[in-house]
Amino acid sequence: MEKIRQAVERAKASATEEPLRPITAPHGPMASPQAPPQSATQKSKPIASPTGLAPRFKDVELNRQRLEQRRIVAHNAADPRSKAFDMLRTQVLQSMDQKNWKFLAVISPTAGCGKTVTAINLAFSIARQPERSALLIDMDLPKPTVANYLGIKCQQGVRGILEGRTTLAAAIIRAHIDNCELMVLPTEGLTVHSSELIASRNMDSMLQDIKQFFRSQTVVFDMPPLLVGDEVLATLPRIDGVLLVTAVGVSTVHEIEECNKHLQATEVIRLVLNKAHEPAAKYYY
Repeated sequence: MEKIRQAVERAKASATEEPLRPITAPHGPMASPQAPPQSATQKSKPIASPTGLAPRFKDVELNRQRLEQRRIVAHNAADPRSKAFDMLRTQVLQSMDQKNWKFLAVISPTAGCGKTVTAINLAFSIARQPERSALLIDMDLPKPTVANYLGIKCQQGVRGILEGRTTLAAAIIRAHIDNCELMVLPTEGLTVHSSELIASRNMDSMLQDIKQFFRSQTVVFDMPPLLVGDEVLATLPRIDGVLLVTAVGVSTVHEIEECNKHLQATEVIRLVLNKAHEPAAKYYY
């Protein structure tokens, strides 16, 4: 478990007295599974419009109360709970900047570790920084939840792009809350043929478009749990680094060992431990 151990040691070395807040990801209602459409093999459409003009993204104002109910807090620098995600952001960006990386996958061994809440808060924390911006992508095709957490109505998203039914420009949403702006690429409903889509050429085309048209953004991928399917394994060769989210009482030693086996060829930038019991402190995270 050398790679996981090194990630833990890096986290300890840069940690302050304020620990990460134990978080639990809520479970929202999900759409019914859909059968693979006939257009699944279509070539993906490019981001650029036929006129060659810069794309115009859909603007959405997020609801503060909805975010609060789902523990999405890092958009607000005045909220003491955001400090834990700011520390995580600084550690992650320092590691990524050293190697000029831009693609970060947020994964967990299994469901229930707080992976999506961590990914959203981290993306908001990055987007809050001056001269920084972030693109959050919901790549958890078997069970997408980013749109539900943010209160975004997603009619076209990652699945539509990979099936060749829509463009990247049409699917991107510019989300606003306070003075924070976050670019979001959600996923519309459950996908029962997610493995085939992620392994497709359209996936490569989508990632190339993202690299080309979102050069200044740090791209945060909310991935499916690593041990419940092969979607993460198919994506890892295209990702720069990984943030592994685990949880006390949820993640077992055996599951972490299994993750380590799959991550031998991937850089584990940081490991987050959620739901840890902590003594009383000045701030609760």
